[in-house]
Amino acid sequence: MGLLLMCVLSATIPFLMHLFSDYVDLSQPSDIGLNHTINIYLEPEEGVRVGVWYTVPAHRWKEAQGQNLEWYEKALGDGSPIFIYLHGNGGNRSAPHRIGIANVLSAVGYHVLALDYRGFGDSTGEPTEAGLSTDALFLYHWVKARSGNSLVCVWGHSLGSGVTTNTAVKLLEEGKQFDGIILEGAFLTGEVAPNQLFEHAFSWFYWKFPYIQFFLFNPLKNNIVVFPTNKNLQKIRTPIMILHAEDDHLVPFASAQEIYRIAKKAQNSDERVKLVPFDGSLGYLHNGLYKDPGLPNIIREFVQSLKA
Repeated sequence: MGLLLMCVLSATIPFLMHLFSDYVDLSQPSDIGLNHTINIYLEPEEGVRVGVWYTVPAHRWKEAQGQNLEWYEKALGDGSPIFIYLHGNGGNRSAPHRIGIANVLSAVGYHVLALDYRGFGDSTGEPTEAGLSTDALFLYHWVKARSGNSLVCVWGHSLGSGVTTNTAVKLLEEGKQFDGIILEGAFLTGEVAPNQLFEHAFSWFYWKFPYIQFFLFNPLKNNIVVFPTNKNLQKIRTPIMILHAEDDHLVPFASAQEIYRIAKKAQNSDERVKLVPFDGSLGYLHNGLYKDPGLPNIIREFVQSLKA
């Protein structure tokens, strides 16, 4: 009975979270208490409009009240580090665990820009692997054009880890790079067959609960994706921090260990690549790391190392 209950809850809770986030007016983040956040729409390609929530550091929340986009754009250049947040599969930028990460980063003193890729949330366009990376790359350039000499880092969770490494490689082709990369609940590659032991984060529900795809509105379900994080890591030379719960039920902790091994070998450094495990007894699973009381200091120390 206990096992049956766990199975039911693992299917039901994400479904309820989707229902909640699908009824949020994404153009009005203040409606759900985000009072130092502005909604932005960007056009990475003709006919494609993507939504972004931009949150300023918490210490500027009073200044931010009632401010327009011009004020927020100017704030990007205040010298505080900036994080582009690339979320996982399904849902949108209003999911509670995504807001949780944005709140942690803001509280530490950083700017956060949370992107809904094309086809996610209220963003238009057909979601494809190339399209998601194009959206992230466009947001990076938009930020860099306004941020002066501020650090610009990226946080990729689950599916977003694949988008992150794809985007990092595209930046390398332009002679640019993120100042720092955080991978949370990251998988090695999207090229995984259903009969394999490894289960990456945006196909698990279809293998365990085939009916669930009719309820969880998965924008990528009709597209073939690769996201070769394992190959991308061999090219990336940006400092990387890997965060992973040992009880992650979607992406095994072994995935984080292998990502760490590949990245460490590629960069030939113990200092530039870090693996931070979270004990399974904490119950964070795949989406709960934002709850950890030690996370702000972990992030702060990583960002400080980028300035050294």
